[in-house]
Amino acid sequence: MTIALRYAAYSDVGCLREGNEDSGYAGQHLLAVADGMGGYAGGEVASSIAISSIRQLDTKDDPRAEEMAEVLQRAVERANESLAVRIRQEPQLENMGTTLTAMLWSGSQVALIHIGDSRAYLLRGPRFEQITHDHTLVQTLVDEGKITEEEVATHPQRSLILRALDGKTPVDPDISISKAKVGDRYLLCSDGLSGVVSKKTIHETLATVTDPRAAAKKLIELAIRGGGPDNITAVIADVIETDTDAQGPTPSSQTVGAADQRDESTGPNETSPARRAQELRGNGGDTAEMDPIPADIPGRQEHPGPGDAAYEEQPYGTHDDYDAPPARGRSAEPEYRRRGWWPIILVFLVVVGLVAGGGYFFGRQYVESQYYVGLSPDGQTVSVYQGIDTSIGTMSLSEEIESTDIQVESLTQADRDLLRNTITVEDEADAARVVGELEEASGETAANADDDTEESG
Repeated sequence: MTIALRYAAYSDVGCLREGNEDSGYAGQHLLAVADGMGGYAGGEVASSIAISSIRQLDTKDDPRAEEMAEVLQRAVERANESLAVRIRQEPQLENMGTTLTAMLWSGSQVALIHIGDSRAYLLRGPRFEQITHDHTLVQTLVDEGKITEEEVATHPQRSLILRALDGKTPVDPDISISKAKVGDRYLLCSDGLSGVVSKKTIHETLATVTDPRAAAKKLIELAIRGGGPDNITAVIADVIETDTDAQGPTPSSQTVGAADQRDESTGPNETSPARRAQELRGNGGDTAEMDPIPADIPGRQEHPGPGDAAYEEQPYGTHDDYDAPPARGRSAEPEYRRRGWWPIILVFLVVVGLVAGGGYFFGRQYVESQYYVGLSPDGQTVSVYQGIDTSIGTMSLSEEIESTDIQVESLTQADRDLLRNTITVEDEADAARVVGELEEASGETAANADDDTEESG
């Protein structure tokens, strides 16, 4: 039995963003989604580099099953190194980063690598499940029972991502190996979809819309109807048996989103004559071949069409704006499409883009700017910590930066209670002040204890 994939990839800018920071890829041996962040053009660059790096694994030769995890890990590490190089070349991109969720295929064997909060789902018969785990603070708090699923949407740190590719920190992805079955349907998506459309609705759509292209477009529509606050990317793949399936596998790869609009070369293969010839032949197979989603979806502004004066005066935007797709061979499109009403809310968009796109990095900076005084790890003395007094699984969001000789037993009960709940301070200088007060209080307690001893004697 020979199995293959019939797939579709689609990406949309959404209702509130000016540019698309998502990137996606679908091929016979590789599926991938990357959600960039970092403001300016950083998110677009980061996700494009990630996809450009990893799509080199989509070759005619299947990787050996026993090497798949290692091959994926190395590819992601190369992507992270490419981000580091780009940051050194363009320091203004230092806050960029990206999630990455990708699946590498070798026959029926599938290797899944995941970092960040993009997601992968599996529909197998009546069973539907999320097969990735979000690397977010709120998800960890949910796992530990500290908050409920309902509280996630309003949590002040809901945008804090704990892991991502950023070119500065070591790569720490989740990797797993599984076996696919004929009839399986996989969905990879950015949080612009999973954060707006419920799991139940995603399940119903995947179970009832049989064509991958139609299903991908339907999910995009649903996210837009929900407000489309972020870029939306969906990659859907059906596992088929080539000997018995009449329609057969998808013949060409598809690259969507920022990676389809930007040239982020990451190695010699990216600019080889063979690759340039492939691009001239139009084998990219991107979503420009798909029908545009209707413009009358609530939240989507209707754009002028061919024949209108405004249309003729306006340059093409990305395919993510749901305009009529450009014909193959058109000149390069501008990175951003200008709409007449954008200047009115430009300030609002800048704020939204910075908050949403840079949530991970600002969150990390916030954590690193916090300090508190509490009990030492052994609970016997007083210590100063940098970070937040929260443990995420086996990882702590704080680090002991100074230990003292102040014995907890020498303090009053009130001071002990304060230390157990931690004493929040502004900075290291404020921490030093609190430590000094505790040291002084410790000395007074000891002196009083000596006086009592003498009197009793």
